[in-house]
Amino acid sequence: MKKTILALATAAAALAQQPYTAWRDHLGGIDSPQYSALKQINKSNVTKLHQAWFYPAGDNGFRYGFNPTVIDGRMYVVGLHNAVTALDATTGKLIWAHDLGDAKATVTHRGVAYWDSKDHSDQRILFSAGDMLQALDARTGKPIQSFGDNGKVNLRLGLGRDPDTMRRVQSGDPGRVFENLLILGSAPGEEYESPPGDLRAYDTRTGKLMWTFHTVPYPGEMGYDTWPKDAYKWIGGVNAWGEISIDEKRGIAYFPLGSPTYDFYGADRKGSNLFSDCILALDARTGKYLWHFQTTHHDLWDYDLVTAPKLLTIKHDGKNVDVLVQPTKQGFLFVLDRVTGKPIWPIEERKVPKSDMPGEESWPTQPFPTMPPAYSRQKFTPDDVNPYIADPKERERFRQQVANSRNLGLFTPPAMVDTMQIPGNNGGANWGSVASDPTTGWVYVASKEWPSMLKMESAAGRGGGGGGGGTPAQAGMGVYQANCQICHQANLGGQLPEVPSLQGIVAKIGADRLRTAVKDGQGSMPGFNLAALDMDHLITYLTAPTGVVAVAGGGRGAGRGPAPPKLTPGNPERFWTGYGYMNASEGFPAIKPPFFVMTAYDLNKGTIEWQIPVGEIPSLVAKGIRNTGSIPTRGGPIVTAGGLVIIPSQSDKKLWIYDKDTGKVLNELPMPAAPEGVPSTFEVNGKQYIAVPGRDTSEPRPIPGQPAPPIDPNKKVVQGYYVFTLE
Repeated sequence: MKKTILALATAAAALAQQPYTAWRDHLGGIDSPQYSALKQINKSNVTKLHQAWFYPAGDNGFRYGFNPTVIDGRMYVVGLHNAVTALDATTGKLIWAHDLGDAKATVTHRGVAYWDSKDHSDQRILFSAGDMLQALDARTGKPIQSFGDNGKVNLRLGLGRDPDTMRRVQSGDPGRVFENLLILGSAPGEEYESPPGDLRAYDTRTGKLMWTFHTVPYPGEMGYDTWPKDAYKWIGGVNAWGEISIDEKRGIAYFPLGSPTYDFYGADRKGSNLFSDCILALDARTGKYLWHFQTTHHDLWDYDLVTAPKLLTIKHDGKNVDVLVQPTKQGFLFVLDRVTGKPIWPIEERKVPKSDMPGEESWPTQPFPTMPPAYSRQKFTPDDVNPYIADPKERERFRQQVANSRNLGLFTPPAMVDTMQIPGNNGGANWGSVASDPTTGWVYVASKEWPSMLKMESAAGRGGGGGGGGTPAQAGMGVYQANCQICHQANLGGQLPEVPSLQGIVAKIGADRLRTAVKDGQGSMPGFNLAALDMDHLITYLTAPTGVVAVAGGGRGAGRGPAPPKLTPGNPERFWTGYGYMNASEGFPAIKPPFFVMTAYDLNKGTIEWQIPVGEIPSLVAKGIRNTGSIPTRGGPIVTAGGLVIIPSQSDKKLWIYDKDTGKVLNELPMPAAPEGVPSTFEVNGKQYIAVPGRDTSEPRPIPGQPAPPIDPNKKVVQGYYVFTLE
């Protein structure tokens, strides 16, 4: 028996040494390729795929999809009750599950990291939960007590702020293992008072902090003069909340960095604001600066970089050139020399509209790549309103809103009036959106067509007051109206799939977990600095919202605790806006289809080779309306040497498989749950598998003014991990 196990481990190790034949890292490798060299499943037999096994999983870790990793026949996932879990990759049988012991802590929801010693005697799973970096024995699931302080490292420490006042720090991304380092970004959010997004590396054996890079520079550091004096003391964000890629051969780590605080207003951060919205290259071993390229100066649009930079070799001007490809929310691909950061094709600084917000000094120009062409729409006119919105009054309302908005192009700055944002803070490419084929120099971009309408308002009156009087539930309604309603809607129904329903939320997750989510943020939701009484009132309202009648003026005085102090003499007032998602009542975007699009680029030529909608919406298909694309979500494709592009589609609950050369549909796999995130593909014992998480979206939508429909305790469990293989 021991000889058999040793032989299997040896075979698995030999296969893993071949480039891109294993899925030992989330997104398929240290360079985040979302590519596999496996080709047992290919164009000729992809129609013979069937489900091999299913493993159920709980709510946490599923909002955006978890990318399973497979090492020595073990698949690592977030399983039932938010436990870090190891499964037999061929059967789904449970090997071990590690209970966090903290119901409020949420595991990195896009994957885990794996490290082993050179002799493979020490194998570890690394992840974060509750802002604690943790290490488990990969074979047994037991905590490594010698790691950090009894198995944990507090990620709130060392950021130059009081850790007790910080909201969420950890990212949904697990980071990247390079040699004996775990290199981490963070997700502190971009609200006022958010902590900074310093980049850090920890020793995988001890948990010791090995290096830090200040993304908001300190005095004497490069980029300090692109901010007001001492901005590092109050500016937050500028973080790698998305994915990190590493050129393992050169030892270069590439970070796509986000926007600074506050996303949509920057009177307290005059300047170009390095290293916000930058592709940043650092020495992976030391954290030493190598180069940067800023894709948005003085960001006022939440155009943070999220998608992992893709590392390819392309043929350019007759030579092989190692490049970095950075997708953006704007719909652009920035293609740079991987070593120097210099553009492969010209990038022009063009004049953009000037902000008229009080105290604001917007940057006069922004970078526009001349090649390759954009993959997303960058204009939204009244004629572009979705013609399939069923209610003609709603269609007309959107037309009038678009027609009367401030709509001056891609970089229209937010204002005190309706301001069009297209592709928008939730559009273009996001995490997991892009797969790359290192053998051809092609990339495949899954983009979201989801414009936003922003409108700034003063934040000075949003503190205290408890909702303007009345009962605690009425006061809580005021807090909700001031802070939550713009995204979660007046009926608490959310805006699926991005913004979840809050109907029955206290009963589902408990008051303690809800408090943590509001305070620290969760997923794309920022944290909110509510006063203690306001938080109590909000919980009271959300516990039993039915029948609560608003108090006159209650929506204005409630919210984020006492009015915050001035940050700087140049910023006497703060302004705020919601994300402004433009959703029709049916749940799909207000812009005409397609909503979810995949674009194939040949970067040897800088051209689009094909572009198709991904998925469909069943309610529209029932009316004979097809090829609209699914309601978009985060996540995206993988590409394989078998000639396939594989991508989840949420609305129709299908895993779509396309010909990577032409975009032709080769197969569509229906699922009981909505697949999301990024699929994985791997080989065990000579057999190739495809794995993808699926989320239960079957709960009925709430009816305004009515109690949330009861959940059937006997309903079949469909949420979890689905694994497919050939018959």
